Formats: sequence, C-alpha cells, structure tokens
Amino acid sequence: MAGEPEDIRRRLEGISEELADLAIQRLRDSIDAGGTELPIDERRLTRARRAVERAIGILGEPDHGD
Repeated sequence: MAGEPEDIRRRLEGISEELADLAIQRLRDSIDAGGTELPIDERRLTRARRAVERAIGILGEPDHGD
C-alpha cells in the first residue's frame, strides 16, 4: 500500500521544498553566469512545484465522502 493521504501529503511538501530550492539555485546560477532572462528549466521547476502545491491542497481538504 502506498500510504495514507496524510503521509503522501507530507512527502509532497518535501518535494515542493526541493523543487523550490532547485529553482532558486537555477536562478542563482543564471545570475552568476551573467544571464538576464529566467532560465527555461527554472520555469518548468516552478510549474512543477505549483502542481505539487495543488496536490497538497487537495489532499488537505476535508473528506466529504467522495
């Protein structure tokens, strides 16, 4: 069994933090290299983090017998 929704939600929170850290690192690397635009992979990482955040929110909703 994959785990209870609360366990999965906690793991997703960790993944969200990892994605945010990685996106920030990509921005720092770009700035250090003299870049003036957002790196493409930073945008993708941010989109993925937002999707994970939506999943966290869904799993945190009260159960209404769905």
